[in-house]
Amino acid sequence: MTAPAPELVQASRAPGVAFIFKKALISALVALVLFSLMIGIRTEAGPTGQLIYWTRFGDLAAMVAIVFGGSIVVELLRQWWGPVGTVRIVPPTVQSALVIARRAIAPLLLIFTFLVPVIFYDQRYILDLGILVLTYVMLGWGLNVVVGLAGLLDLGYVAFYAVGAYSYALLSTNFGLSFWVCLPLAGILAAFWGVLLGFPVLRLRGDYLAIVTLAFGEIIRLVIINWQSLTGGPNGVSGIPRPSFFGIPLTPGDDGLAAKLGIEFSPTHRIVFLFYLILALALLTNWVTIRLRRLPIGRAWEALREDEVACRALGINTTTTKLTAFATGAMFGGFAGAFFATRQGFISPESFTFQESALVLAIVVLGGMGSQLGVALAALAMIGGFELFRGFDQYRMLVFGVAMVLLMIWRPRGLIGHRAPTVFLRHSQAISSELAREGRG
Repeated sequence: MTAPAPELVQASRAPGVAFIFKKALISALVALVLFSLMIGIRTEAGPTGQLIYWTRFGDLAAMVAIVFGGSIVVELLRQWWGPVGTVRIVPPTVQSALVIARRAIAPLLLIFTFLVPVIFYDQRYILDLGILVLTYVMLGWGLNVVVGLAGLLDLGYVAFYAVGAYSYALLSTNFGLSFWVCLPLAGILAAFWGVLLGFPVLRLRGDYLAIVTLAFGEIIRLVIINWQSLTGGPNGVSGIPRPSFFGIPLTPGDDGLAAKLGIEFSPTHRIVFLFYLILALALLTNWVTIRLRRLPIGRAWEALREDEVACRALGINTTTTKLTAFATGAMFGGFAGAFFATRQGFISPESFTFQESALVLAIVVLGGMGSQLGVALAALAMIGGFELFRGFDQYRMLVFGVAMVLLMIWRPRGLIGHRAPTVFLRHSQAISSELAREGRG
């Protein structure tokens, strides 16, 4: 008896048309129940206090139809890609093209980022959005050291962001120090607070660690609000000096950079300078992180992430490992905070809430914990996506939530999951049985 052809095995295991439509119908019914009160009926308090409502059944029907059609498309894509253990339908040429595209996306994205100020020089909105995206990329790469490499769930990362911002603001306004002097000081102070956070959580893991770091972030925010004599309290700090090009101000005066270069002054010069400044800081964060991963401390972080008990059994000092992870991630957060303060010229406690920590953590998780490229793509998608749907106030968070759920279903390890060890044996090595017997090792 001959074995069936792979095509027949694939066809027999693929779901039928009736099954696909049945699953799509169930998804549409669930969407109808969930969205009926969210979209179909909208309620508000009237001018006299009574409850008023209006219906949007057309929007509800459109949403249910989108869910129905999307479910069919998802099942067809699953059938096209093929389930695990069967012959894939994707042609080998398409698979090789996807591999090449994945390798080329990082250098192409970097080249495009360098050319953004040149391409969109006259579009202030695009430049400001690019600066915002790069700021969150840097924050994501800093938190990736703690969460992605060391495996320590940190919900209070915004505290180091705030420490860096207020360190630069207070040092520059009270002592007249320049940005280039305050930038390393802000990173050092943030790293110091990272070490202080690391000591109480040395014996904590999982949910307990997350709760303590969340409380630490709230403590920093409340201290900033209540220590009015130093931080200004809810009023914040204003009049923060702008950065200079190594001592040359970006002003229209005779001592400005434009006058020294003999070109016409434009306010866009400062925006372009800020863009390349945050790009340089982000690339520095990426380069340091990659270098640290190849050092013994980076391998210790990865061992701690995989299994803390095994890490202790290997003789690794987990105390030093955790403290260095918190300090390194906090230092990059302090750099980003100093840049945020000099870019805004004004900071207040409202800029450092738990929502910022949740957003940065979502960027790390959705991009893929441990993946530098994944974090950058997730920051671009989330921050740019928020701006793309800014005109759809009622559906903005709904679309965002649906996208996160779908991504966690299809890519549970993020856009680019990366859990491979930094150092491993490329070639297997045979060991003689004589060396493995009792008393020989």
